[in-house]
Order: sequence, then structure tokens, then C-alpha cells
Amino acid sequence: MSNYHIKHLEEYYQVYRKSVREPESFWEEIAEEHFLWRKKWDTVLDWDFSKPEISWFKGAKLNITENCIDRHLTTRGNKTAILFEPNHPDEVAEHISYNELYKRVNKFANVLKEQGIKKGDRVCIYVPMIPELAISVLACARIGAIHSVVFAGFSATALATRINDSDCKMVITSDGSYRGSKTIDLKGIVDEALESCSCVETVLVAKRIKTEIYMKAGRDQWLAPLLEEASDVCAPEIMDAEDPLFILYTSGSTGMPKGMVHTTAGYMVYTAYTFKNAFQYKENDVYWCTADIGWITGHSYIVYGPLANGATTVMFEGVPSYPDYGRFWDIVQKHKVNQFYTAPTAIRALAKQGTDVIDNYDLSSLKVLGSVGEPINEEAWHWYNENIGKKKSPIIDSWWQTETGGIMISPIPYVTPTKPTYATLPFIGIQPALMDENGNELKGNQVEGRLCIKFPWPSIARTIWGNHQRYKETYFSAFDDKVFYWRWGTKRRSRVL
Repeated sequence: MSNYHIKHLEEYYQVYRKSVREPESFWEEIAEEHFLWRKKWDTVLDWDFSKPEISWFKGAKLNITENCIDRHLTTRGNKTAILFEPNHPDEVAEHISYNELYKRVNKFANVLKEQGIKKGDRVCIYVPMIPELAISVLACARIGAIHSVVFAGFSATALATRINDSDCKMVITSDGSYRGSKTIDLKGIVDEALESCSCVETVLVAKRIKTEIYMKAGRDQWLAPLLEEASDVCAPEIMDAEDPLFILYTSGSTGMPKGMVHTTAGYMVYTAYTFKNAFQYKENDVYWCTADIGWITGHSYIVYGPLANGATTVMFEGVPSYPDYGRFWDIVQKHKVNQFYTAPTAIRALAKQGTDVIDNYDLSSLKVLGSVGEPINEEAWHWYNENIGKKKSPIIDSWWQTETGGIMISPIPYVTPTKPTYATLPFIGIQPALMDENGNELKGNQVEGRLCIKFPWPSIARTIWGNHQRYKETYFSAFDDKVFYWRWGTKRRSRVL
């Protein structure tokens, strides 16, 4: 059905109009045609921004891992699901097929169950960008546990704050991590954090850097022997559409970090739909997002969005500068990457190295470039377009954030005309409004204002864990019947056409 994969501008406008005029029938069609449900919904959408309460696909039953793994086994079982590229280029890349991912997720899910984790329990995941990170996320979803991934660069204090806020029963970590030429003592950071966390009963430890570490008796266990003994069959827990899938904390630059709660069905439908269109993903493409799964970008566009579409998604453990500044381009060449999604900070750092490094690599496989995480400046946009995309790979400059779950404003490559520093048009189903400080909607060509969204979309965060009042005050109190996220304007260099 064409609504699921938009191929030209006229079609974008047709589909967009439908998504705005008849949002419920639009999303119902997408959900019905492209996903596996154990029970269909009773109501597509129920919402009230004044409370704020939003539910999508109310009454539906599903498990997101059946949509990300099981349903692909008959047609894509031997296809690479996760392509793991290690920190050091001399270490061999690992191709994890959908068949293998199925077994590894089931084994991990059974280990969680044996350790007493059940539906609704919170599990903190503090793991570097190794396969165990993606697998542990999916294993939690398999059994209905709520995962809370904490970026493995955060301090013991930041980790403890997040563990305590969501009352996590378990922490999954590794002995340590590689970061370029350095190693980081992750287990030591976990030990320090847990001095102030009484809620954690078990710590599972993956081996990565093979260093001697302290293991606390009765609490800490090596992961590998538990996985070896576990069965590779695990029936998925059947979840309600609105059951929480994960908690992900915003950085907390002002006050206590906010544990944004994303639920199961709406998040799945929206991340899958945006992935398919924002990257124009086709069956045998190799897609690479350079983010960390510790951020929302990694949740939505390394794990859930790509896997729900049966894609091959690259997971990179390292940094762009190790062993030299050609590392990104070496990976693109080696794996014939088709879609490449990174942050302006990385683009600027690579641009400073000049173009000599790039000339050593074949980047002809690239079809789509993406930018995420912050507004991209004009110089970086042009450098990226000319030197990496060779002026033939459209750049999707995407605006969205932890709270939105998926891409909100972005070009669709080969569909939307692009313009440097402009995020261009709202994504399908997204109804933005620029407001002035008095609450009036600004019309016409505006350079700045307060960016609000007038109508719910499936992957909107439902609440802040344990503090719904804060959720209401932070996002829904500035303007009536709108959710307010962002001061949009010239200072941020990102604009909507």
C-alpha cells in the first residue's frame, strides 16, 4: 500500500492531507496492514491534552519483538539483522541473522526470567555498543519488562539517580568498554552507583575487555554461563498497546532528569513508519545510524524502527577518530552502507580533517545521508553534501527528541526538496504550529516562535515516570490543547519551510 512507502512529492501531500484530516483511519490502516497483532484495538485514539492522557490502539494486544524478529523468520531468517562493527578495525565484524537474533533474544529473556524479572519490572541497562546491548533491550521487551538504558558514558551519580528514580530491580552491564584507544571500567562505575541503590537485587555482567573486576557474591553474575544454559525458546509476553515499553531519561540539564515513558503499540507503528520513509529503506539496503542506543536515536533508529522493517542495521562500538579519521568511511566502504545517519558534531569534526582522508574510500554505495541531535550549520551541511554525498545523496535534517519518540520534521529523501539548515516539512501525521509568547499562532513565513504540536501522534511520550504532574507542567501548560517542545528560530539555525 503506497501510504506506507512514499515515493514522490505529490504523494507526500496526498498522504499528509489524509493523515491530518482523518488521522484515526490513516493510522489504523498503517497499523492493520503492516504489523502483527494478537488482538485488534477497540479504539484507535483516545486523547485529552488537558489531563494529559493519550492512548493509541486501545485494547490491542501484541509483543513488539514478534514484529521486530519472529515475523521475519520465514522470509528473512538468514538475512543480517544486526551488523556489529567493533571498536578496533582488526576485530572481525559480526553478522547476526534474524534466526540467530531470535535465539539470542530468547536465551537472554529466559535468563531474565530465571533471575526473577517479570512483566512490569524495571531493568537498567548500562552496556557499551556491543550486541548484548541491543539483545538485552529486546529480551526485556520479550518478557514485558521495562528497559531503562543509561548511556555507558554517564557517571556513577547519574546512573544511581536513574536507577533509583525508576526503582530498577536489575542492572545489566559489562566488565568494561573500549572507547578508541582507551578502556573504561564500567563495572567499577556500577559498583560505585549501587552503593546508593537499595532496589537492585541482581547485576548481570557481560565480558568485553576481559579485565579483573570485583564481583559481589549473591548479587553479581557473569552473563555468558547463564546464556549457555538457557533455552532458546521463549514465548513472548502478550502486552497491552499502552503497556510501557521503556523509560528513557532526558539529560537533566535543568533539575532532575525526566524519565520519559514510551508505550508499546504507538511507538512501534510510528518508529517503523518513519524509518521506512525518512531513509527510503529498501529490502537489501545496509543502514547505519552512528548514535548510541543510550539515546532515543538509538532506540528508535538502530533497534526498533529498522528491525520492525526487517532491515540490516549497523551497530558501531567505536568513535569516528579511531584509529584515524577515516574510520566512518572505512565502515561505509567495507559494508557498502546505503543510509548513513549521524550528528552535526561528528560532521564538523570530520570536516576539520580536510578531504584527503575521504579520497581513500569508495562512498558510492551511499544513497541517503541524515543529520540528527542538533541543528546543522550551513558550512557542515555543504561539506557533508559535497564530500560525503557527492551531491547525489539527499540530506535529511531531522528534528525530533526523546519526548517525541520518532522523527517529527524532516525531508523525505528523493521526495522533499532540501535546503541547507532547513528541516523542511512536517512528517506524515504531524501538525506543528509556531506560537508567539501571547499564545497566538503565527502564520506565513516566520523566523522564530515556540514550536508546538496540535494533535497527538502514535509515539508521543505518555508521561514522566512517577511524576505525571511534571509531565503536564513541562509540556502541556504553556498553550491550551497543544504540546510545547521547542523554541524555534534563527539562533538555532533550524527552520521549517
